Amino acid sequence: MKQMEVTIMGQSYLLGCPEGGEAALSQAVSQVDREMSAIRDAGRVKARERIAVLAALNLAYQLAEGKPTAAATSEPTTAAGRSQDLPDLDGLIRRLDEALGHDGQLL
Repeated sequence: MKQMEVTIMGQSYLLGCPEGGEAALSQAVSQVDREMSAIRDAGRVKARERIAVLAALNLAYQLAEGKPTAAATSEPTTAAGRSQDLPDLDGLIRRLDEALGHDGQLL
């Protein structure tokens, strides 16, 4: 297995990658970086872990809905760079807080 160094939101990671999977991994890293950066740039969420969870939820929601990812489409985006079809971030934050309870709140 090959290793690739990638950067997500300014932080470097060393990831394992199967031979021939470099392009797919690079595309996935770009998509995660875009999603996390858009959440961070919206300014409402500061904690890196919470940004990662929200980005994962957004991407999982897109997959569950069968929507093509932003990398595969030319959907209009908001000023923060997120697709207009993504779920409301404030609603996701509220749902996360409710699920985690007061002791598990990240912010």
